[in-house]
Amino acid sequence: MKKFKRKELESCLQQVDGFEGPKLLLEQYPTRPHIAACMLYTIHNTFDDIENKIVADLGCGCGVLSIGSAMLGAGLCIGFDVDADALEVFNRNAEEFELTNIDMVQCDVCSLPEEMAKTFDTVIMNPPFGTKHNKGTDMAFLKTALRMAKTAVYSLHKTSTRQHIQKKADDWKVKMEVLAELRYDLPASYKFHKKKSVDIEVDFIRFSSEKKTNEGMT
Repeated sequence: MKKFKRKELESCLQQVDGFEGPKLLLEQYPTRPHIAACMLYTIHNTFDDIENKIVADLGCGCGVLSIGSAMLGAGLCIGFDVDADALEVFNRNAEEFELTNIDMVQCDVCSLPEEMAKTFDTVIMNPPFGTKHNKGTDMAFLKTALRMAKTAVYSLHKTSTRQHIQKKADDWKVKMEVLAELRYDLPASYKFHKKKSVDIEVDFIRFSSEKKTNEGMT
């Protein structure tokens, strides 16, 4: 198993193709290679939650987090996304990297069946931030992720929503740790964007499921 330095991982992830025609309604913004590498390197090196683990990537898009997880030695990483076009790019990316420990499923992440509960060691995601037409989508993704994970969920959320998320985590009896505050560079992907890019502050959070029961997760 090749040991990657964070910069090496970031360099590899820069070769992952992104969205060809991002869809506003799905809040399709790419996870930048720098942020993806920071997330995955921390998950792998600090918490040992990737190597030989079964990993789910919710709202995987074109697969940068899945591909990074597979490169770091995940037993299997499965990406879930509703968008067939994004998964087509994901499939091409996986083939170009010649990865065999990776798969993808087209589905609505928020409608995954109960049978998926506790089927993954680790869930990683960069969910829709729940803005524009998608209010509450970030929390719906998180609720699904917490049901699926045996050990931990790693996710990005807008720093401005931290108190709201902490309250939900407390309600759900889940331990929440903010691992890092990151600046997320949103490129001007859509016509209404006036600036070339805009920085938003995001929290990289670990939710650990050892305190959790599925009861009361409403």
